Amino acid sequence: MRPLIRPARLTPGARVAVVAPSGPVPDDRLEAGLDILRGWDLDPVVAPHVRDRHPEFGYLAGADADRARDLEQAWCDPSVAAVFCARGGYGVQRMVDLVDWRAMRRATEAFGPKVFLGYSDITALHEAFATRLGIATLHGPMTATVDFLKNARAQEHLRTTLFAPEEARVIRAGSPHARALVGGRARGVTLGGCVSLLAADLGTPTARTSARGGLLCVEDIGEEPYRMDRILTQLRRSGWLDGVAGIVLGSWEECGDRDELRALFADRLGGLGVPVAEEFGFGHCDGALTVPFGVAGELDADAGTLTLDGPALV
Repeated sequence: MRPLIRPARLTPGARVAVVAPSGPVPDDRLEAGLDILRGWDLDPVVAPHVRDRHPEFGYLAGADADRARDLEQAWCDPSVAAVFCARGGYGVQRMVDLVDWRAMRRATEAFGPKVFLGYSDITALHEAFATRLGIATLHGPMTATVDFLKNARAQEHLRTTLFAPEEARVIRAGSPHARALVGGRARGVTLGGCVSLLAADLGTPTARTSARGGLLCVEDIGEEPYRMDRILTQLRRSGWLDGVAGIVLGSWEECGDRDELRALFADRLGGLGVPVAEEFGFGHCDGALTVPFGVAGELDADAGTLTLDGPALV
């Protein structure tokens, strides 16, 4: 697995587009998030359909085609330096194949890559940006999510990554429960996201065929242990985990008892013969760290560190 092209870091005054590829966005949270971005001396602009609601399915932020066009137009706008997702939920799987990736590739070649930020359901777009555009992305707090609005650590780690990424080259486990499930060091290129979304993405046109050579960073929310067992078993049986270099486990909110999960991870991942770090503190948790995908680095599971070869953004 090769490192991907890194976008440019943000600078004061940069224009940032906010899109909603997945679920509906609460207006109050959106406005509060926009105020934080303005406080960072960014110029946030809201895509046309961010405040939409799907006429039939209340779990979607507007029609599939409209959500796809918002992403596409934001990416292709040369005045926009970054595209931030407002929230996750569900919906990317419905819209990702409606995006004109050829147009986005042409825009990237013409104007250069830009920052793309999101997590949760946005996992499928992280994969698509990697396979269709070859661009490194950021797995981190989104504009209208509670953790971004309320947690200073989440805000500051994201802000540092965006504006001074060389200061965020060493990502230290942010959970008090962090430890090595399997000790050791491993080198590779970061990838990952919500593990249930990675499993759901298998066999689709925008998914990777394998995590070979990667430092797989995964987390999830609301998946009971038996469902997590099914997800991990599917990834193993499909061969997707063959050759993975190392694994970083993030947060597991509402996923059951920690000891049961630890036993499950040991059972399903411990036999892969690679370092596994757990409770790293990214994803659906308080103070979530921002983790770049598509960047080469080294995992030290015993020390609880992920050290990037270079800054996430140039």
